Amino acid sequence: QVQLVESGGGLVQAGGSLRLSCAASGIIFSAFSIRAMDWYRQVPGKQRELVAGITSGGSTNYADSVKGRCTISRDNAKRAVYLQMNSLKPEDTAVYYCKLRGLGDAYWGQGTQVTVSS
Repeated sequence: QVQLVESGGGLVQAGGSLRLSCAASGIIFSAFSIRAMDWYRQVPGKQRELVAGITSGGSTNYADSVKGRCTISRDNAKRAVYLQMNSLKPEDTAVYYCKLRGLGDAYWGQGTQVTVSS
């Protein structure tokens, strides 16, 4: 069974940086490497929103709100995806989730809390 575990969240001051990690288990290298990975975030009372995505080929896309401040990357050998977040703002405060998708299925992690203080 595929499981995703996020880590790296925490409390940081505005202007600071965090690097989120998402590790996948229960999936072999070849199956992981052909799937796209996304980072989403959600605040209470709002819909979960896409922050960044990376395809199996390494193409990336970002929400306008984080463009230029965040970088998504992946390490297929480690079955992991990362989100480097710089110049953090209070409005980046949310629970961040990673998602593994492709071949008609999708898996979510349990989320990691990011809190940015002003």
